[in-house]
Amino acid sequence: MDPKTFATKGNLIAAKNSLKLARQGYELMDKKRNILIRELMELIDQASEIQSQIDVTFRTAYTALQKANIELGISHVEEISYSVPVEETIRIKTRSIMGTEIPLAEYDRKKPMPTYSFYSTKRSLDAAKIAFEQVKDLTLHLSTVENSAYRLAASIRKTQKRANALKNITIPTYEALTKSITNALEEKEREEFTRLKVIKRMQK
Repeated sequence: MDPKTFATKGNLIAAKNSLKLARQGYELMDKKRNILIRELMELIDQASEIQSQIDVTFRTAYTALQKANIELGISHVEEISYSVPVEETIRIKTRSIMGTEIPLAEYDRKKPMPTYSFYSTKRSLDAAKIAFEQVKDLTLHLSTVENSAYRLAASIRKTQKRANALKNITIPTYEALTKSITNALEEKEREEFTRLKVIKRMQK
């Protein structure tokens, strides 16, 4: 038998303290879950809006690129594309929401000078370049939002599991233990009271 279940005042105090801590833990888990759900819903709205912007911007960019291909020739546009530098300024930082690490992607947003000459190209190529730069901005933002949403969803599931364990297992266990020890101690007190009355009656 577990010594913690013995009907002693010390065990009763310990059980009550554990029950109090379990209830406080459940309240904290519940608050954390609600905050994370609110953050997740905001991210889902942001992701939906960004995705719509990306769809529109992609269509604009490919329309401009198609026009540039017609005006300049596909081979010439492809040759120009090789001069576009690889993006190497992206940095990943993090921020914490209730203990959940959320990624923040940043990069140097200073617009570089075109890597092609203006006299040998058309305005359609400039329009395509600008549109695809907007696509890059939106895609980076969307990746940050979606990654954050996935992490929050995982944290919500973990928090929900812990809250359920406290609510359905830990708290009822300590409630039952507290009640059991209390009943046992009260029964002992009644027995002791009865025994003392019998002793007094015998003494008289």
